[in-house]
Order: sequence, then C-alpha cells, then structure tokens
Amino acid sequence: MSEQVDRPLGHAMLNGAKCRCPRCGEGKLFRRYLKVAERCDNCGLDYSHHRADDLPAYVAITIVGHILVVGLMHFQMGETEIAPWVYLAWLVPLAIVLPLVMLPSIKGAIVGMQWAQRMHGF
Repeated sequence: MSEQVDRPLGHAMLNGAKCRCPRCGEGKLFRRYLKVAERCDNCGLDYSHHRADDLPAYVAITIVGHILVVGLMHFQMGETEIAPWVYLAWLVPLAIVLPLVMLPSIKGAIVGMQWAQRMHGF
C-alpha cells in the first residue's frame, strides 16, 4: 500500500531546486551534473521512477530566450548605436552559459514536482 502522507508541492520543488531530496531536503538529488542518483542517501527515497525527459531543457530555453531578447531590445532601443559584433560578444556566451547554470535547479524542481504529485511511480 502506498503512503498517503501529505507532500507539499512548493516545499518539494524548492528542495529539488536546491538539488536536494524532495522529501527530506538533506540527501543529494544528483550524483553527477544532470544524472539523478538512484536513491536518497539520507532517507532512502527511490528516484529511479522520475521522468523529467526534455522539460528542464524547454524551461531553460524559454527563460534564457526571454532574458536575451529583453536585453537585446533594451540595447537596440537605446540612443547609442551598437556594433553587431558587440551583440555576438555577449549574446553567444550568455546563450551557452545561462542554460547550463540553470539546468540542475530546473531539473531538480521538476523531479520534486513529480514526487509531490505522485507522478511516474513516486
């Protein structure tokens, strides 16, 4: 029989965004950069049922796209003329680095959401 304990969504997603176990908030969620551990080393929660798939990447791309477009529009609407190479000099590195920095927290939050909502075998 599965446990019917309350699983607060916000708390689980916050723990996941911190790359911690969504249930206890103590154990590590990842064993490598984006590789989810088999189970929590603190409370023993089995992570093997999670299926985040491509959702973290879609969320990261959406967030970064909005940040970059707003920045681009801000500089384009300014009074000074900016050379195209300047845009490339800051847009390309930001477009690469920002998603890579955001992905672990986004994936952790999604795994936390799945656990709190009892999705995919949790």
